[in-house]
Amino acid sequence: MTKTIRMLMPQWQGGNNPHYSFGAELLAWLAPESNHPMIEVPVQPYSGTPLTNENGVYGRKQLLEQVKSARHLIDAHQPDRIVMFGGDCLVEQAPFAYLNERYGGELGLIWIDAHSDIMKIPGYDYGHTLPLGNLLGEGDEEFAAHVPVPLKPENVFIAGLAASTKEEGEVIAGTLAKMGIDIPDDSEILNRLAIKTAGAAELANSLESVKTWIKQAGIQHLAIHLDLDVLDSASFRSLLFANPESPYLVSPKGTMQISRLLELMDLLSAETNVVGLGITEHMPWDAINMKNMLERFPILAK
Repeated sequence: MTKTIRMLMPQWQGGNNPHYSFGAELLAWLAPESNHPMIEVPVQPYSGTPLTNENGVYGRKQLLEQVKSARHLIDAHQPDRIVMFGGDCLVEQAPFAYLNERYGGELGLIWIDAHSDIMKIPGYDYGHTLPLGNLLGEGDEEFAAHVPVPLKPENVFIAGLAASTKEEGEVIAGTLAKMGIDIPDDSEILNRLAIKTAGAAELANSLESVKTWIKQAGIQHLAIHLDLDVLDSASFRSLLFANPESPYLVSPKGTMQISRLLELMDLLSAETNVVGLGITEHMPWDAINMKNMLERFPILAK
């Protein structure tokens, strides 16, 4: 018998945005019903007090405690498969670290994301830029210490990276420079570790690179990270970047279509034994804006 657990981790501190909590809760509610147990990881709710930047990461202490809580719950259940509803991307660290140990350090991981999440962005001190780096032993030292068996670089594939045109890149660099943020170059890490990648444009034409990686790396057990920001915000609006008032609009945005994502998921399920799935960074703006609007109606006041 294969034991599967579902986890709800409404973590918001990694992206320093309380809306991630509601996005995770709604995501778990929207998921198809299942007989598998749903386990909620305790997350310190937003109290109205801004997070403190602790040694380069906002909310470091809370995030580390939540990583440990998630791992404690997973160890208590000893599952064979984990589905995680997040929250920001850092919720993936505990379940994927566990699964890599569960499968003898041979877990395959496909990171479906517009961004690599492999290194810290100078001046943007948020933990959700670090999870893949932590899992590889390349991220923040304190977080990576909670990954006893780092993933093998050859077992990792980053799919859906957003590519900006030269002109867009110059605009983004100029905007971030005014904010005191330097655009990091993750190519050094990716090249040094020889991690396979495919941009959204490449995957729109063919999924062959993913299929080739699975065969060459001999991937049997696979975990899937899905950051919803890999999707095209013109067709899927529940994303951080779909908010016109967002200060992060300068960041490269996803362009993958839902139909292509479904084809990719079908391929992964056909070619491997999928033992982990994490869905993160759901930002349901219509529901959020409706809630804020209703709070202003006098007749609905407490």
